[in-house]
Amino acid sequence: MTSASESPEGRSLPVAIGPGSVGRWLRDSESGLLVLALLVGAGAGLGAVAFRYLISGFTKVLTGYDDYAGRGHAPHGFLPGVGPWFVLLTPVIAGILYGPLVYFFAREARGHGVPEVMVAVARRGGRIKPQVALVKALASALTIGGGGSVGREGPIVQIGSALGSTLGRLVRAPETRMRVLVACGAAGGIAATFNAPLAGVFFAMELILVDFAARSFGMVVLASVVASVIGRTVLGDDPFLVLPTFRVEHLVDYGFFAVLGVLAGVVGVVFTKVLYAIEDACDWAWRGPEWARPAVGGLLLGVVLLVLPQMYGVGYPVLGKGVAGDYAIGFLLVLMVGKMVATSLTIGIGGSGGVFAPSLFIGAMLGAAYGQVLGQVAPDLAGPVGAYALIGMGATFAGSARAPITAVVILFELTGEYSIILPLMAAIVLATGVSQVLSKDTIYTLKLRRRGIDLTAKQGTLDRPASALMQPVPTPVVETATIEEAATLLEQAADAVLPVVDADGRFRGVLSTRALTEVADTDEEGTVGDAVVQAPTVKAGDPARTAVELLEDPATEAVAVLDDEGAELVGWLTGRAVLAGLRRTPGP
Repeated sequence: MTSASESPEGRSLPVAIGPGSVGRWLRDSESGLLVLALLVGAGAGLGAVAFRYLISGFTKVLTGYDDYAGRGHAPHGFLPGVGPWFVLLTPVIAGILYGPLVYFFAREARGHGVPEVMVAVARRGGRIKPQVALVKALASALTIGGGGSVGREGPIVQIGSALGSTLGRLVRAPETRMRVLVACGAAGGIAATFNAPLAGVFFAMELILVDFAARSFGMVVLASVVASVIGRTVLGDDPFLVLPTFRVEHLVDYGFFAVLGVLAGVVGVVFTKVLYAIEDACDWAWRGPEWARPAVGGLLLGVVLLVLPQMYGVGYPVLGKGVAGDYAIGFLLVLMVGKMVATSLTIGIGGSGGVFAPSLFIGAMLGAAYGQVLGQVAPDLAGPVGAYALIGMGATFAGSARAPITAVVILFELTGEYSIILPLMAAIVLATGVSQVLSKDTIYTLKLRRRGIDLTAKQGTLDRPASALMQPVPTPVVETATIEEAATLLEQAADAVLPVVDADGRFRGVLSTRALTEVADTDEEGTVGDAVVQAPTVKAGDPARTAVELLEDPATEAVAVLDDEGAELVGWLTGRAVLAGLRRTPGP
């Protein structure tokens, strides 16, 4: 039920939940933001747990195993008579289910997810459709369970971010706080699914917010901690990989790690290029309806899985064996290239899943192969293969995503191995530098640039979304209200213009003092419905310039700002609101 609160200017403002004082407290106060961050963290933690169970459940049903990647060409666990041939059909079955789901309910759920969150924060005021969380969870779990060679991090970032955005919209939080809540959801998702609270924080701050403001940082930390506690309680507290104790015995080893960092930077860029080249090839080849693309393309992915079953799903068992030195050099390189192709094909046919885990896998295979070569060439100087595999993981992720802080922290937390931190940092910095030299974009930003979105371009004030300048919606007038009731409300309004809604709360137009006076002169018993004037509307994500151009018409007294679906009135723009928005200094 909507109730009223009072703005600093004395105007009545609608509050979307509960008593007005509670809604205003959640929306405007620091303690309210803290409570919202904790709620988002808890939701993201529970979402991550549910997502993990969804993946294991679909994998179990479709393969008969909790994880098929490390079982070679094993037959189906429930249907041994079909042998390993069933992998030809599991991507097809999964595609039949998630293809229509994504196409008809949330097309943002296609692909690896993180770029969609980045652009929502940078260009849309943190607004993400509420249904994205559910659709992304189901689609990604089906993709991975059906053999898609993608990771969990992209989906859980998008799931957590959608939860944060939805909660922010419920309390009608201002845009700056919406961004913080989205980042809280992203951090919570990463923290819970990888048992890595620090990595969740830095992933959200470095890649999503691109801002390390103290207040934002504190809220993201709280959300990450809550989500991590929930994840650890349900999923356990074991490290991602268990490595033998490692020490740098010789100064020359730093030279070895530096070379690996350079190689990893190159491989990270190659992975990015391969990903989008195969996606372009799939776009070029496909001529049918988009909802059917995952099912048809799934047959091609099935062929890859039949040849190289180690590519099934996320592939953590295979990664662990590579780090342990269980594979020969040649096969490690085959797995590295195979992962690039399998992941790119999964995304190219319309699958839903992340690219973070594949970049770790690719880096682990590169590092393990490099370490084995050094072990043969300089056995007295080279350290254990696992150390090179770990450094290859972090450096390759840094080379593809160009997020060095996140790469260092997440590899430390995923393994719990501190002794390797210095060579890890050196390799990651070199990999990041090589990536910057070779490519303007990262694996995330290239997807957006291909759509014509450049997050690095500086925006003018009027190029920002309308949501950046809009003010909260004044208390609306019901169209059945009398002239006298409407006059009282208009007298209290700051701009002498108010929105008009029907009995169900749907936006109908605006009521101005001029229009009301004209009706009162001819019919004192008239209603607001007789005086309502159709008002121009813009969507929250439209450029503010569009709204300002509409306000230049003398007949336009206000512009209504609707949500990105065009269904709900979320903001209000008048000439006074535009001037106030131009003066506002962003802050959480």
